[in-house]
Amino acid sequence: MRTGVRLGVDVGSVRIGVARCDRDGILATPVETIPRDDEAVARILTIATDLDCIEIYVGLPVSLSGANTASTMDAMSFARDLAERSSIDVRFIDERLTTVSAHAALRSSGKKASRSRSVVDQVAAVMLLQHALDSERARDAVPGTSVADHS
Repeated sequence: MRTGVRLGVDVGSVRIGVARCDRDGILATPVETIPRDDEAVARILTIATDLDCIEIYVGLPVSLSGANTASTMDAMSFARDLAERSSIDVRFIDERLTTVSAHAALRSSGKKASRSRSVVDQVAAVMLLQHALDSERARDAVPGTSVADHS
């Protein structure tokens, strides 16, 4: 397992959840939810720079069958913007059902859906980043695919 902080980014049409891991790549934790606006890419890159990140994982919301959707194309476009403006490796990671799982986890902890919208995005980012970390540990290989491979 490589050392270094990584970011997980859950791109939504209104909000973006951001998570990070520790330097040893063991545990993903929430960072913040940022509004999806013209400053979103800059804010994520500031967080990545401040944390000295080695990679940014952007969740790729493909359908259950694996087909691309409008959300998939939106996340790919956002990831390309991140990659074009940074020297940090930006990678896609499959995020099927992370938002659904995040809602379920919050419901089971007693949180009301209407009061936890911004937290859901962070929880989804934690889940996709933790998936990437667990995958790297299990396979001893960098998980996901590089944005550069999708250009």
